[in-house]
Amino acid sequence: MSRVGKLPIGLPSGVTITVDPDTITVAGTKGTLTQFTMPDITVTQEGDQIVVTRANDEPKVRAKHGLMRALLANMVTGVSQGFSKQLEVNGVGFRVALAGQDLKMNLGFSHEVIYHLPQGVTALVEQNKITVSGTDKQQVGQTAAEIRALKKPEPYKGKGIKYMGERIIRKSGKSGKDK
Repeated sequence: MSRVGKLPIGLPSGVTITVDPDTITVAGTKGTLTQFTMPDITVTQEGDQIVVTRANDEPKVRAKHGLMRALLANMVTGVSQGFSKQLEVNGVGFRVALAGQDLKMNLGFSHEVIYHLPQGVTALVEQNKITVSGTDKQQVGQTAAEIRALKKPEPYKGKGIKYMGERIIRKSGKSGKDK
């Protein structure tokens, strides 16, 4: 058995799951998420737990077993608690403002950069800190990565957009000596 796949998923109060032949729907206080079912993988609800089992021990089916369990666990966490990523904007004159569903950023370019947030993802801006949150873990992570890619942190002065707590390895300047 897969070490990840054999673990049952606990359902918190307020979270319901609907298993159809083609899709699995998880609904909670934060929203609703759906996932297609994978072949040779069965999902059943036993009381307040979700159990994922597989039909055989072929390598591809074994891989899908753990993947399906991890996706369902992320869906349950997303609809009950939600996911968030924090980004930090560093640099002189670098600013971020939220205008509806758009992030307006001054990142040292000759123009203002506007990033439109996808459906299901919200952002909160406090000074130069951006908090991206939502119910879908993959979508929140992808949105945070796209925002970071607009101006990656550079190694000389550390200017740019980085994840909160990310360590940027700094380089010394032209002389090659430490300053």
